[in-house]
Amino acid sequence: MESKKLEKPRENGTFSTVRGVMKPDEEGRRVFPTMKPLDMPKAPKLPLGEAMEQLQGAVAQQLEKMAPAFDFSKVKVEPLFADFVDFDTFSKSDFRVVKVEACEAVAKSKKLLRFTLDDGSGKKRTILSGIHEYYEPEELVGKTCVAITNLPPRKMMGIDSEGMLISAVYEYDGREGLNLLMLDGSIPAGAKLY
Repeated sequence: MESKKLEKPRENGTFSTVRGVMKPDEEGRRVFPTMKPLDMPKAPKLPLGEAMEQLQGAVAQQLEKMAPAFDFSKVKVEPLFADFVDFDTFSKSDFRVVKVEACEAVAKSKKLLRFTLDDGSGKKRTILSGIHEYYEPEELVGKTCVAITNLPPRKMMGIDSEGMLISAVYEYDGREGLNLLMLDGSIPAGAKLY
């Protein structure tokens, strides 16, 4: 096939000369090299909805293999408070999104973890939390959590704790369970919860 000069229109209405061996009707298509062998059989193409269902099914199967089964019939939670709280009292608690910058075990303590947090104020906040039984410090670095930031500082093991991280606590099959409340990492530090 011989090379042809083709006039290709530009967006601004002018034309530029393109050298190529493509027919004018193929000019807009591009060919990209692949690393697949040419004799490799092609996978059947599925409609997008069917492909998504297959992918979701495969992901669900993997998650089931990774996580132990959780029997919710064995869960006990504390009863809801019978007393109401007025809105003014509730609004005095300052719930903020915090980012875990560092986390370490507190020396001479089996339960306490020391968190260094970005609370959006520009200064680092230290909070101690008794959750070492449930989490290793290194797995929490980089996580996005929720804290009450306007509690008065409280000394624990000689260190001032400047607030409290929020966790969900329950009883499972006779043992206490705890999950630190973690949010999507795209929420900025300092965002207020209402």
